[in-house]
Amino acid sequence: MPSVPQPPNIAPLFLYYYYVVYKPFGVLSQFTTSVAGKIGLGSLFDFPKDVYPVGRLDEDSEGLLFLTNDPRQNAYWLGQGVEKCYWVQVEGRPTLHDLGPLTRGISISIKGQKHQCLPVGVELFHEAPLLPSRNPPVRFRLSVPDTWLKLTLREGKNRQVRRMTAALGFPTLRLVRWSFGPFTLAGMEPGEVRALSPDLLSSSNFMI
Repeated sequence: MPSVPQPPNIAPLFLYYYYVVYKPFGVLSQFTTSVAGKIGLGSLFDFPKDVYPVGRLDEDSEGLLFLTNDPRQNAYWLGQGVEKCYWVQVEGRPTLHDLGPLTRGISISIKGQKHQCLPVGVELFHEAPLLPSRNPPVRFRLSVPDTWLKLTLREGKNRQVRRMTAALGFPTLRLVRWSFGPFTLAGMEPGEVRALSPDLLSSSNFMI
């Protein structure tokens, strides 16, 4: 009996990668930097060369980043349908009344231009959340109290959270993005990188 021809083993045209990263304080949301003393995401993991962060965190912010080389993801992750939750340590003792303007949409200035923020979800922590220590630690002043907030945004402008709390008179001391869409930092440590399977993203109805 003649053998049955087998289809050739052809590699897929595109190989997409998906990662979540717990970005530590002091790490840039880019892979390389020419500035002496600065480190980027490339110091955490040997990422494929075409992977990039979808959205960014400032050098002095911590938390969850989503990385991929799949351009179809951009519209979903950067759109206003994806919630981003931040745990924010601020100077002072704000009440929910003090933070009310955030829930209605506060106006801030970004690079000299006025920006009207979308309404923000606001909650107060009754005690400091359990987070890994920051290196270096936040400067502690016994005479100045601090408070932890949980802020949920559907947009992500340049240093937006810091600008919003400062506009209300409560400067941000520490900023951690706890979640991005359905993914959270639960069980992760600073600098940790986790690869996501396309099946997981597909089951979450993402754009793949």
